[in-house]
Amino acid sequence: MLSYQDCVELSDLTEEEIEAIAEHEHLPEIAALEMGSYLVHTEEGVPMIKRIILDDIEEERRRGHNQKVLQLKLVLKHFVETHPQHSSAA
Repeated sequence: MLSYQDCVELSDLTEEEIEAIAEHEHLPEIAALEMGSYLVHTEEGVPMIKRIILDDIEEERRRGHNQKVLQLKLVLKHFVETHPQHSSAA
């Protein structure tokens, strides 16, 4: 049986990237993990995940949550660095 951590490791995403998807899509983390794992392996999906993180940054900025904005910017930086092949769109 696979644990949640095993699934994270197989997804090519970090826990923080999965959390950003979960928050944006209003999904439980396990569903966001499954969605993100699918998207990250498609040409259209990488820019979609980038857009999700950017939307989360903007939402936290509107709420005045500066610490969360900084955290999400690091999540975005890591995502772009680890998925450069398709992340120029969005």
